[in-house]
Amino acid sequence: MSLIQPLPGGPLDIVGDIHGEYDALCQLLGHLGYAADGTHPQARTLVFVGDFCDRGPNSPAVLALAQRLIQSGRAVAVLGNHEINLLRGDAKDGSGWFFDERAQRDHPKYAPFQRPTDAERARITAWLSGLPIALEREDLRVVHAAWQHAPIQAARQLPLGTVHTTYERWEAEARRQARETDLAQRMLAELSDWAFGLEDPQRQPPFLHAHAEHEANKQMLNPLKVLTSGVERKGSVPFYSGGKWRFAERVAWWNAYTDATPVVVGHYWRRVNPVDRARVGKGDADLFAGTHAMRWHGQRGNVFCVDYSAGGRWAERKAGTPPGRDFKLAALRWPEKTLQFDDGHRQATDGFGT
Repeated sequence: MSLIQPLPGGPLDIVGDIHGEYDALCQLLGHLGYAADGTHPQARTLVFVGDFCDRGPNSPAVLALAQRLIQSGRAVAVLGNHEINLLRGDAKDGSGWFFDERAQRDHPKYAPFQRPTDAERARITAWLSGLPIALEREDLRVVHAAWQHAPIQAARQLPLGTVHTTYERWEAEARRQARETDLAQRMLAELSDWAFGLEDPQRQPPFLHAHAEHEANKQMLNPLKVLTSGVERKGSVPFYSGGKWRFAERVAWWNAYTDATPVVVGHYWRRVNPVDRARVGKGDADLFAGTHAMRWHGQRGNVFCVDYSAGGRWAERKAGTPPGRDFKLAALRWPEKTLQFDDGHRQATDGFGT
């Protein structure tokens, strides 16, 4: 069985990035009409676009619910970049709920957050390791970040259960290429000249050209990284995002997507209301600047990002404002092309195919 799996037939509800917001997920499923066991009176199927975890207060409960629904046949899912991080043991910003070495550093921003037992950690990684990278049927494609033909074809050749080992192989190849050129030495020299590290938001480094090259090389060499965290290229200015300074910028790949089959993704932190993205550590360019929050996008108007920034609710909690005012969890209903939000609001999308 391939890492590219078939989407179930019939009507679908495609849920955006949840990021540990268990209460929002339960509210959304209720508004969508699902019973506690995942059944639906219209025989609809849930589709999760990945990024179940990190940042929010209860990632273990989100993952446990998703696992029950998927194993009962009521739902399907693809891996997001945050699940890839768990599988790799890569402790990044917001993952202190899972990684002991990250818990103290994450506490000021994200606490309180539920933490799993050792047995629950093992169950989580065992289950995630068997999920696909993308789902497809004749009228629709679902992937976490980007649908690119060459990476999709590479993933088609890989069996389920091989995400971790294959991902590491490509990461090792990127490191090998850096070592066998002068890139690795130039990166060390850049860090030697900049002694403050790359996680302090108050200390902006100069633009580190070798780091930018390495970030872009690692991103585009690895097909699974492209599919789960997008298309990138060397940038021109440093920006703070995801808890560190970065030097490779994201590309709106959908502007070059010419296939007739629609694609639904998450990952990109779309917003219903205007929000200063720096509040939640997003200092990169807004790929949806000038695009209405309910509009399909891309060259053919057939790509839709269903991530409405639920992963930013930690900032609302810290500010003492009601969670969900600006950072929402949504599901795209297919084939209706309407959005259901966790607060009960429902709205039609527009611009499909234009």
